Amino acid sequence: MTGPLAGIRVLDLSRVVMGPLATQVLGDQGADVIMVEADGGDTNRVMGPGPHPQLSGVALNMLRNKRSVDVDLTTPEGVAIVHGIVRTCDVVVATMRPQALARLGLDYPALRAIRPDLVYCQAQGYPLAGSRAHEPAYDDIIQAATGVSDIIARVYGTAGLFPSIFADKVCGLVMAQAVTAALLHRERTGEGQHVEVAMVQAMSAFMLAEHGSGAIPEPPVTAPGHPAAGYPRILTPERRPHPTRDGLVHMFPYRPVHYATLFAAAGRPDAADDPRYVDQRATIANAESLYRDVRAVCATRTTQEWLDFCHGVGIPATRVASLQDLVDELPLAEHPVTGRYRVIPAMANFSATPAAVRRPAPLIGEHTAEVTAEIAAAAAHLVTDPDAQLEGTGP
Repeated sequence: MTGPLAGIRVLDLSRVVMGPLATQVLGDQGADVIMVEADGGDTNRVMGPGPHPQLSGVALNMLRNKRSVDVDLTTPEGVAIVHGIVRTCDVVVATMRPQALARLGLDYPALRAIRPDLVYCQAQGYPLAGSRAHEPAYDDIIQAATGVSDIIARVYGTAGLFPSIFADKVCGLVMAQAVTAALLHRERTGEGQHVEVAMVQAMSAFMLAEHGSGAIPEPPVTAPGHPAAGYPRILTPERRPHPTRDGLVHMFPYRPVHYATLFAAAGRPDAADDPRYVDQRATIANAESLYRDVRAVCATRTTQEWLDFCHGVGIPATRVASLQDLVDELPLAEHPVTGRYRVIPAMANFSATPAAVRRPAPLIGEHTAEVTAEIAAAAAHLVTDPDAQLEGTGP
């Protein structure tokens, strides 16, 4: 067994990326994740090209450390199989719409009746207690609903979306963290619980961490030339990598001394007493003009010369990496069906309980027989020992 969650069993009733990313994190950390698939398998299996009709490049990492059970949830037999799995599970992760979960008998009240100490993590677009609880929501919708499109318009002049499934991934990480917090509570008290992650709530909190800014006090406080909501240092198109003589560099002279050191090295006569970086408040207030001046300075040297300089004086800086650069740095592993593939690392490292890829991404229903045999054995154990407490038995 490896990972801090070894021995925890998770039933994954989620699709696409948000829920599957959450369960990938839990699986990487040692949990035995059983995902229920139907209707041709999870959408992430066909998200972009891949070496197998059931395994896109996305799925090769998103579905690792999971077992796949192919059941028809629209039939009593399929739901009975899922209920049998629940009896052996510690956690359920569900992202179906609330009315679908209730209709199928897979909502929290139904599954808590089967496993009273269950941690049930349910995620959907809008809060269950609100009027929009039953509306469908995807990443694009949540980005538009939580200020992402607004800040893009404020920077670039036209409303847009962040070019990543930003909300899905943020909310997936919130789900994983919430599950482990609920498991810690259960460890202390023996009590399971319902955990709700409403995407619009999680993303609003995420966006307003800095962009609540002067709108958070009541009455609001505004900076000159800026609305109360929105962190001005971030909301400028000047915040970007800078051209050098031979490429691009991104340097971030965050502290006042960084600006003074950089501009002195560039021969600026006013480097020592420029009021724009007399203190941290001044650097934030004058970020736009400072970014422009840094951009002009960067054009005077090569990328490597600037990296050497910045590292020598403690200014944060980096070469600009492409997506392909990131992929090229990944280690290679062997998948039993598709052959070699690149392994995206786990998001956290544990010294005592290392995370690991214990299972490659499965084909659809690859573990149906294995899992149904396990739940049959568990049911037989209950018959022979009615007082037995079933627990997660993840490998």
